[in-house]
Amino acid sequence: MPPADSIDVPRLLADCKLASVEYRGSLPSTQDRAHQLAADGKTPLLVVADAQTAGRGRGGNRWWTGGGSLAFSLLIDPVAHGLPRQPVSQASLAAGIALIDAVSVWLGDTIIGLHWPNDVFAAGRKLAGILIDVLPDGRHIVGVGLNVNNTFSAAPDEVRLRATSLIELSGQTLDRTEILILFLRAFEGMLAQLATNPAELGCRFDRCCLQIGHDLTIELANRRTTGRCAGIAPDGALLLDTLSGRQKFYSGVLR
Repeated sequence: MPPADSIDVPRLLADCKLASVEYRGSLPSTQDRAHQLAADGKTPLLVVADAQTAGRGRGGNRWWTGGGSLAFSLLIDPVAHGLPRQPVSQASLAAGIALIDAVSVWLGDTIIGLHWPNDVFAAGRKLAGILIDVLPDGRHIVGVGLNVNNTFSAAPDEVRLRATSLIELSGQTLDRTEILILFLRAFEGMLAQLATNPAELGCRFDRCCLQIGHDLTIELANRRTTGRCAGIAPDGALLLDTLSGRQKFYSGVLR
């Protein structure tokens, strides 16, 4: 018998618009597995794992996956959502908004929002990370690591000091399948809005930005720029007020 907290694949297929779901107890990386399965051509394809032994984060970083967390990768075709088959700069922020909408019901007054370019923070700590790979044919693989029912006693020091989970914030064990369904539905809505009304969605990016007013340093092409965050532009760019004026960044690593 599967564990009580296992992912309910039949429920996912019944409640969400998915071509297929692969659920594993453990994988090196859901993102890498989605790359392997992408040759099949069927979308949307979902890969979910209870544990990852080589989970990938942004910029080659590792993503630590504790027991009870939610690690998954979603293969989508932007054309199916009215978007062009090319890199969509706002996609990771749209996924972040979808995560916020999916989990906020359990968080009460906890402050939750975006850390540009690809993280969701709650109560001042990292709750989720997002990684998007664009395939040569323009399809996107949206990888998400969300801390749900996991604690951090076995986590590396750098994770334990800056991460949080839904169980810590809400005080209750949550249904990971339900959270996944809520995310998938919300993300579909975000993609539709990105295609039809990107300006309105862009305003949400800015409203949810937790970095506004903070001094940030961003590294891009071996050059570092420091400035005060002025929010996120509707097109997904980070706005920094620097000594030489306001600058926009569409990519880069925060230091």
